[in-house]
Amino acid sequence: MARAPLLQLTDISLTFGGDPVFHDLSLVVQPGDRVALVGRNGSGKSTLMKVMAGLIEADAGARIVPPGTSVGYMEQDPDMAGFTTLGDFAASGLDAAEMYRVEMAGEGLKFDPARPVETASGGERRRAALAKLMAEAPELMLLDEPTNHLDIEAIAWLENELKQIRAGYVLISHDRAFLRELTRATLWVDRGMVRRQERGFEAFEEWRDKVWDDEDMQRHKMDRKIKSEGRWAVEGISARRKRNQGRLRALHALRAERAGQIRRQGAAAMELASGPKSGKKVVEAEGISKSYGDKSILKNFSIKIERGDRVAFVGPNGVGKTTLLKMLMGQENPDSGTIKMGTNLLPAIFDQSRAQLDPEMSLWESLTGDADMRVSGKADQVLVRGQPKHVVGYLKEFLFDERQARAAVKSLSGGEKARLLLAKLMAKESNLLVLDEPTNDLDIETLDLLQELLDDYDGTVLLVSHDRDFLDRVATQTVAMEGDGRAVVYAGGWSDYRVQRGADTPEEKDEKIKPSEAKVKPSAKDAAPANGLSFTEKHRLEALPGIIERLEAEIAKLEQFLMDPDLFTKEPVKFQKATDALVERQNALSEAEEEWLLLEEKAAGA
Repeated sequence: MARAPLLQLTDISLTFGGDPVFHDLSLVVQPGDRVALVGRNGSGKSTLMKVMAGLIEADAGARIVPPGTSVGYMEQDPDMAGFTTLGDFAASGLDAAEMYRVEMAGEGLKFDPARPVETASGGERRRAALAKLMAEAPELMLLDEPTNHLDIEAIAWLENELKQIRAGYVLISHDRAFLRELTRATLWVDRGMVRRQERGFEAFEEWRDKVWDDEDMQRHKMDRKIKSEGRWAVEGISARRKRNQGRLRALHALRAERAGQIRRQGAAAMELASGPKSGKKVVEAEGISKSYGDKSILKNFSIKIERGDRVAFVGPNGVGKTTLLKMLMGQENPDSGTIKMGTNLLPAIFDQSRAQLDPEMSLWESLTGDADMRVSGKADQVLVRGQPKHVVGYLKEFLFDERQARAAVKSLSGGEKARLLLAKLMAKESNLLVLDEPTNDLDIETLDLLQELLDDYDGTVLLVSHDRDFLDRVATQTVAMEGDGRAVVYAGGWSDYRVQRGADTPEEKDEKIKPSEAKVKPSAKDAAPANGLSFTEKHRLEALPGIIERLEAEIAKLEQFLMDPDLFTKEPVKFQKATDALVERQNALSEAEEEWLLLEEKAAGA
């Protein structure tokens, strides 16, 4: 016998402040559903999830949950009033026999149950809320951005848990890898509508683009028909007034339908401007170490970062990624070893704590009050890459409307704060970008745009992120910080690092070979035997085919771009940048192919 749905929404309508959020919305969540809930920032995903959870009452329509069905909701900002510690909150409402679940979830998600609520960070509070939900084990889980503020190991733990449970769940997340791995259906919130496809997130972008292409085609056909019918009305209506009133009414209806169509929100008009080129050497660290009391952050770590490198820093929360970034930027000194900065560096820094944003300031004040953006004598303008722009016009490029310009920064969502910080960062010329967890809260379309901008950026990028897909798309080197002072440099992004490291899951790391920091500077035990490859060379040989393939793809993309015969005359700057990038990648490809041949010969000789 078919089981009843876990949740059903029927003809839901909801209005906030006079603006309709949803109208006549209906959806069903079945037992065992694994659903991705996707949409642009501000499209209403979190609002819809709160309606599903029963926390927001709709203006019209019905929410139906069968008697006895348990629904659990993990929100982005949990209310912990009345609780002393995170553990008290996570255990509330649970029987003594269920307490072990809190301990298991707490261990997997890395939160300290003894941490006082009043001193806990936003990320720690969210991890406690997630542990509470996992321990409660409801039949339907509603998870709003569960991966935000989790490190990669904790994300992997959560991913594994959600694969094994029998409960149904609906996920809001901007982590592509997480959604691809877990979901079997997709709910897409777009301009007040919710569409459903019985395929997981992996098929979403193809489906979305098809819907938008069909929509554009229908709009184009409607525009042509309106134009044709309008011409007929102007030229012949006086001679056929009585016979053709129906046709004229149809024209009015067409125009009304066209005017009532809601335009898709465009992508943010983000742009990165590279400043003057830095020297070839950007940063060189030699044998650096750092400790805080008994905690070792780094031991004898070395790295050389050159112009154009995209270096990712990965590892568990608290392992010292931000500390290493600060040392490489000269903001903090190592206990031992040397760090040499390159010449002509113009850094721009994206701070994960959003410390550059004053929550009490308005968006207007946040931009005009920035010393680097201030235009002398012009209170309503900001300096954007050397040119004055009206502050509201610049905010609109980052998808803020005029009403938000005077709103306080503290009223913004996480994604909106990230966009505002990007607006400040991208107003300045730079040749060194330091991005400390820029991917938190950004929607998928903005992440795509950011990745494209980084691809085209002429400078150097230092990146901390827990978004595995984003790391794969951007990074050319990965520094893995594994705790106890170990930091290892690998070629490529996250997937390349996993292959080279030889570990399939975080839990296996103690059972696999662990390259030490000597990976960068081989010690005697890593030296090549007389008739074979060293440990470092073996893994380099395994990584090179992927690097060569990536370079070939980039070269093909640049060659296609340069095939435009009008590019040189219309866009000489872009033409020169693309030409320089092509030469650089061709040289890198030649070096990689030569290195592969040498290592292959050496391996064959063994």
